[in-house]
Amino acid sequence: MNINDEMFYGLLLALAGFLFSMILTPFYTHFAYKYKFWKKQKKTTIDGESLPIMTKLHAHKFKHVFPTMAGLVGVVAVTVVTWIFNLDRGQTWLPLVGFLGGALVGVIDDIINIFGSGRGAAGLRGPVKFFLITVVGVALGWFFAVKLGWTSILIPFFGNFEIGVVGMILIFAFALVATSNAVNITDGLDGLSGGLAMMAYGAFGVIALFQNNMLLFGFCMTVIGWLLSYIWFNVPPARFMMGDTGSFALGAGLGVVAMMTNSFLLLPIICLPAVIETCSSLLQLISKKFFHKKIFISAPLHHHLEAKGWGEAKIVMRFWIIAGVCAIIGVFIAATGGAI
Repeated sequence: MNINDEMFYGLLLALAGFLFSMILTPFYTHFAYKYKFWKKQKKTTIDGESLPIMTKLHAHKFKHVFPTMAGLVGVVAVTVVTWIFNLDRGQTWLPLVGFLGGALVGVIDDIINIFGSGRGAAGLRGPVKFFLITVVGVALGWFFAVKLGWTSILIPFFGNFEIGVVGMILIFAFALVATSNAVNITDGLDGLSGGLAMMAYGAFGVIALFQNNMLLFGFCMTVIGWLLSYIWFNVPPARFMMGDTGSFALGAGLGVVAMMTNSFLLLPIICLPAVIETCSSLLQLISKKFFHKKIFISAPLHHHLEAKGWGEAKIVMRFWIIAGVCAIIGVFIAATGGAI
């Protein structure tokens, strides 16, 4: 395949996202330390039970101040680069708004975590976060189905299946909510969520490229540029945490990109590590509630592996490798199943 001007432009957007993020990071660090954006260690589950194992495993990270909400760097970088160089109503407006909508929910949660006190210091309650991100998903799903006219979904190897406006809104909202929470759940080890998200955005970026959606490809590359910068600072030992600001932005944007490439059914494949992480947490919660026993030493899965004695870098690198393989498989299915 020859490198055409549009593809080259997408790679320049990745470079712009990377360089802008590298420039912004010292400013974030200055304000994070000045205004004490300290991450409070989570010590209870969503059902109120204590987390002694995870508290012990990560106690070393909280011996000193540990800034969070570093996702603000990516939100600013991706927004500015996209707004100035790559904004288009048909291809990049919706992913950018989804990215910002997820970031807004995350910012509220992070601010409460940083500056709150007492039991409320953990951040927004789970049902509240779920409601807010669902509102974002439904609103953008309406725009996707009604304004952009998408009312069918591709089933690989079988073709497009008409689901109507209501069906599309529901599926769109589900994709956005599911990916937002999945990326958020993986944000538990240094560099883990950033690497997994980079693989997923890369896969959907390739799909968009072969669909000739060059501006959407450019958006994915811009996000990857930020993630490269983030991982530079966040490989073990991390200097700061992405926070819900970054993880919800990444997840929401990813869900929108998957829908705009007509690749909804490829999400579980391309994002398989995040799916497994989410399922491990869900299974743990169900087992504890109904059977009063734990399946994992600690959930999600990466904490279970930590408790089993795996080193943090080992877990992160192996999850990255699995994510890369899943991304390749997803692109292959897209190429042979009719998505591109």
